Order: sequence, then C-alpha cells, then structure tokens
Amino acid sequence: MFTDAGSDLTLPPDMKFVFRIWLGLLFLGLNVLTAAAQCSVCTKTALQLGEKPAQGLNQGILYLMLMPFAIVGLIGYRWWRSQKKIEEEEMGG
Repeated sequence: MFTDAGSDLTLPPDMKFVFRIWLGLLFLGLNVLTAAAQCSVCTKTALQLGEKPAQGLNQGILYLMLMPFAIVGLIGYRWWRSQKKIEEEEMGG
C-alpha cells in the first residue's frame, strides 16, 4: 500500500482522489462564507433593499449556484464508483 523509501510516502490513487475532494470542498466551504455572488444589477437592487435583505439575496444566489455543481459532482462520483467496481471485477474475475 505505502512504499517505504525513507521519508518519501506515496498515497494510493484512491486516497489521493479522496484527499483532493476533501481539500476542494474545504476550499469551497471557506470561500463561500465571504463570496459576493451578485451581478451589477443584483448589486444595485441589494443596495436599495438594505443590509439584511441583501444578505438573503446573496445567499439565495449562492444556493442556486451550488446546485449544478452538486449535481455534476454526484454524477461524477457515481461514474467513478461504477468504474472502480468494473476494474475490481476485471482484476478479480
């Protein structure tokens, strides 16, 4: 699983994939907190509404922006899992 070459440890491909996914999710999670996801028209509208409604509008925009990414991520995960099962069946059978 791991190679013992002094202090040089290499991760198996599955662990690298999981590590990259978690790192990406962490990065996205930290950036969503301070993101301003408004176009110029929405920004002008939000400025007229006030502070609280502007925050609600911004959160709604971020929510709508997240859905396509979540759907594509789910499809990608299911594809990866099915490919992994196919590879395991080819190796084992």
